[in-house]
Amino acid sequence: MENSASPETHLPTAECVVSYDFPYTIYAMAFSAAERGRIAVGSFLEEHNNRVEFLSFSDESSSLNPNPSLFFDHPYPPTKLQFHPSPSPPANLIASSGDFLRLWQIKDASIDSVSTLNNSKSSEYSAPLTSFDWNEIEPRRIGTSSIDTTCTIWDIERGVVETQLIAHDKEVYDIAWGESGVFASVSADGSVRVFDLRDKEHSTIIYESPNPETPLLRLAWNKQDLRYMATILMDSNKIVVLDIRSPSLPVAELDRHYSCVNAIAWAPQSCRHICSGGDDGYALLWDLPTVAGPNGIDPLSMYCGGGGEINQVQWSAAQADWIGVCFGKKLQMLKV
Repeated sequence: MENSASPETHLPTAECVVSYDFPYTIYAMAFSAAERGRIAVGSFLEEHNNRVEFLSFSDESSSLNPNPSLFFDHPYPPTKLQFHPSPSPPANLIASSGDFLRLWQIKDASIDSVSTLNNSKSSEYSAPLTSFDWNEIEPRRIGTSSIDTTCTIWDIERGVVETQLIAHDKEVYDIAWGESGVFASVSADGSVRVFDLRDKEHSTIIYESPNPETPLLRLAWNKQDLRYMATILMDSNKIVVLDIRSPSLPVAELDRHYSCVNAIAWAPQSCRHICSGGDDGYALLWDLPTVAGPNGIDPLSMYCGGGGEINQVQWSAAQADWIGVCFGKKLQMLKV
């Protein structure tokens, strides 16, 4: 078996794809957990002035439409967007990261800035934030990751830093919550580390890159089964799936992309399914078996956007049979 996606793998039909053309290159994208069909997309412009807009997606009519009154200007490209994780209103908030962690209030016809949170104790400027994650169990907590090697845990209700940890030896590229007081992070130092806020002096390294010089770029914790998480390596076609009970040794390496993987997302209602997107322009959907075969694991299905490198993949929690992928100036919704 060749180490690539099989051409016989199922491709979604045209009826399963809904497209939207954004005026700008897209990087950050998020689904609302509380309002079915609400999506936020952020521009990626190499300048100070960037923009976040809100779209409405209807799976019944298979349409994606902008809401002209819902947008906000964002300083620098947002590295991540995330809606308040509660599936029920009235917490109508969205957060963004970039130069600072920012909170925004979504109203009927406007978006208002709520707070701008600076994790630097000694300067009005903050080291750029690479990512953040909103704690689903304790939504007052948001954790941010930064190029200054730290992870900062915010109490957003009080607008104060709960704790700040020097998490890695090099830049921290992503962060993900597991339990209410447990989070993990990945870094340019090539490690996945797990932290428990009850013991802030110690962390557990559960994986290190085979080559210590290879950074880990993204981390996704399986919220349906907290034993598992997935990470991706810089310039690698592999998704590495980890079991925190067995540190150091991956339980699976998914290597059917033709070139490097840029984004991963676990299914919101299944512990076995994960989606990935890469420079090859493919989004692959994986169904993880209990035991991998001798020739590795093939994807359950694949989709080629035909529009260049896929740099973002998100799986809708409110509409769990839809995945959003971004490439260039295009957002496409895929029915799975």
